[in-house]
Amino acid sequence: MQKSEAFEFKQCITIARALGKKAKNLKQLRDSMAVVHPASIYHHTYQYFLKGHTMEYTNDFAQWAGESLENRALSEHLSIVDPYEFKNVEDLRKELLSVMDGYVEKLIQKDAAPGDEFFFHEGFTVVFPAGIRARDLAEFQIAMKVLEKGAIYYHFYDARARHGVDDFSTWVLETLGKEKLAGQIRAVDPFMLSTEGVRARILRAVEGELINEIKEGDAL
Repeated sequence: MQKSEAFEFKQCITIARALGKKAKNLKQLRDSMAVVHPASIYHHTYQYFLKGHTMEYTNDFAQWAGESLENRALSEHLSIVDPYEFKNVEDLRKELLSVMDGYVEKLIQKDAAPGDEFFFHEGFTVVFPAGIRARDLAEFQIAMKVLEKGAIYYHFYDARARHGVDDFSTWVLETLGKEKLAGQIRAVDPFMLSTEGVRARILRAVEGELINEIKEGDAL
């Protein structure tokens, strides 16, 4: 198999810093969200997927609304806001505020129990080499099986937030020239899956491509 430009895997971790802001009800959450630094919005939405999140929710705001405020309708409404549909964090903030405004106006405000307030944080992402590289699709498959979830997050989730497309499919397309496989990887929805779910879907697509390569080789 022809060797290609290697894919250099990177790992990342997020270090959270408390901002000293908290909210005990939806009105306070909404008002703080309107002015908090964009890095905090990013942390509680995009970086939610790195934190071993509960798949019932898709961001910290939805989880808090469901668990601490016990507002199922609001939680579900916030959970369907897909951060990857927005060009930037400010557009995402506006949509989240719009959702909350509807509930602030029509609901009697319920306070969370002491200790269950929403605490605002912002996260700093630290990126470093994972010490793994892949020169062809077979090596890529092996690497995907052993990568830490922080590497999956960085190359699939964070990459989409940074430049609209994941790093895996870009390498598969531009370096290996496999357009169909690249399309299959790009079709994996980061919003609906955990990092392990993303890993499984990509491995399934890669395995299918490798099997096709073997069949084509046998046919020659």
